[in-house]
Amino acid sequence: MAEERLQKVLAAAGIASRRASEKLITSGRVRVDGQVVTALGTKVDPARVSVSVDGRPVQFSDSNVYFRVYKPRGI
Repeated sequence: MAEERLQKVLAAAGIASRRASEKLITSGRVRVDGQVVTALGTKVDPARVSVSVDGRPVQFSDSNVYFRVYKPRGI
């Protein structure tokens, strides 16, 4: 995985929206490899670093889940 902005990574992991992720970062609640990050736009590679919010590790998914739904016509 390539480096992406931290707030985008948090949003993709389902932690919070990008705007809410920015607030988490600026309030000092996010750590990357044990170091508090407060700068917006910090780039991270989730495959290489550990990210935690409020002391809880963030789990990243490498794959997408797709659903296929069958809906007959007229319903």
